[in-house]
Amino acid sequence: MFETRILSDLDKKERWDLLEDMGCERRGVEIMAPKSEHKLIYARGLDPKAANIVKQEFLSSGGEAAVSWEALNISEDKSEIVMMGTLSQFNRTIKKLREQPFNLDILAQEIEYAIENFDTPPKLFWSDKNTDIMGVLNVTPDSFHDGGRFDIKEKAVERGLEIVDLGADIIDIGGESTRPGSERITQKEEKKRVIPVIEELSSMIDIPICVDTYKPEVAGSAVEAGADIVNDVFGLRFEGMPEKIAELDVPIIMMHMQGKPKTMQENPIYDDVITDISSFFLDRIRIAEDVGIDRDKIILDPGIGFGKKLHHNLEILKRMEEFNSFGCPLLIGASRKSFLGEILKKPSEDRLYGSLAVASLAAEKNIRILRVHDVEETIDVVKTVEAIKSN
Repeated sequence: MFETRILSDLDKKERWDLLEDMGCERRGVEIMAPKSEHKLIYARGLDPKAANIVKQEFLSSGGEAAVSWEALNISEDKSEIVMMGTLSQFNRTIKKLREQPFNLDILAQEIEYAIENFDTPPKLFWSDKNTDIMGVLNVTPDSFHDGGRFDIKEKAVERGLEIVDLGADIIDIGGESTRPGSERITQKEEKKRVIPVIEELSSMIDIPICVDTYKPEVAGSAVEAGADIVNDVFGLRFEGMPEKIAELDVPIIMMHMQGKPKTMQENPIYDDVITDISSFFLDRIRIAEDVGIDRDKIILDPGIGFGKKLHHNLEILKRMEEFNSFGCPLLIGASRKSFLGEILKKPSEDRLYGSLAVASLAAEKNIRILRVHDVEETIDVVKTVEAIKSN
């Protein structure tokens, strides 16, 4: 009788260690390890002739590639392709594509970049941790979970210090609720709420302060008051915001949201939620870089609960590591949100365990920032996940 089993999805180091522990010769490990790493890579926007070239080159490298029947017959304007193969096969194909027409040298570069970042996305440049915990501080009267609890400066500062004492790596201060159905407020009112809190906390704490705003005037005043990061739920779509962030030269969190907070949950529709968010991210990264924002200062947030139905949120969480391919750190903010209420049939105050389940999954998938209400509990979860991963 033999002992036969399917191995878990091993990372690069674990695959190398397995072959070395078996006693494989070093050169053999270098050859075989890339053959053990299988990838499924999707691309779209190709000329159908280019898609057919990619398919043939990938087949000749020993992999598999799928294109539509219309692409095979050159009867569509743009084509999609799915490439399936080992890392070794992708590496061989990348070399071939660099010599091909139809801008396939650019596709080769994008494939290489996606592979490089998928398993090991970049860390935050100010932190050496795998996952940073961002503690939420809403100085609003109407946020969905803690609205009205910290809308007085003294209470907000006290809560901010408590968040730091609990072990948070970042504190996120917001003065305007963006819960579904919420109303917009003026820049003047938003500054009145957040600036005094930022000014006082910045002189008392050492961790980065993030201001949650999509308005350029608020962002500028907040950074002047001591904020280090801007968290923009509109993803630099508010007029003047891209230029303001470039001027401030601070990290920017760009979130995806379909619609506006007041109406975003009425009937959100996607062709494919992952593809649609990916297209949004690529567009916003391009716009950010065009105005002079360095990519290493860009953080992406797929916007759990912002213009998404339950099944959209679940699909994002199941496949969130796909967004690592863009080479920007990811933020997930799912803490106590209404989709958990739909699953658990519980109000926000009773959604801690659902929130921690998401945190565990996100930490396992190398998400760099978790935006949470429950700092201490989330830290315990992340520490445990990282201990298991590093064993």
